[in-house]
Amino acid sequence: MSEPTQLTDANFEQEILQADTPALVDFWAEWCAPCRMISPIVEELAKEYEGRLKVGQVNVDSEQQTAIKYGIRSIPTLMLFKNGQAADQVIGVVPKTVLVEKLNKLLQ
Repeated sequence: MSEPTQLTDANFEQEILQADTPALVDFWAEWCAPCRMISPIVEELAKEYEGRLKVGQVNVDSEQQTAIKYGIRSIPTLMLFKNGQAADQVIGVVPKTVLVEKLNKLLQ
């Protein structure tokens, strides 16, 4: 079963921007209660979309350069990437159905 990849400033480009499939990236932090609320949904999506979608997580406290590069000011922020480019984003806790709708659109 697929788990979200732990992304770092060092591996973000290789893991996400150069990925063969679209990607969902969860920008989060340990101390963030809403981040902990959405984390199980991100883990479910990693399993449900295995092979069709790369799922990763960026801890904004330890991987600040990536967070700064993408202008992350609120967490959780979930960004969707396709062909190495940011394609969409969701800020805050949303129902799984909202994410599924955005992912399905991204994967068309």
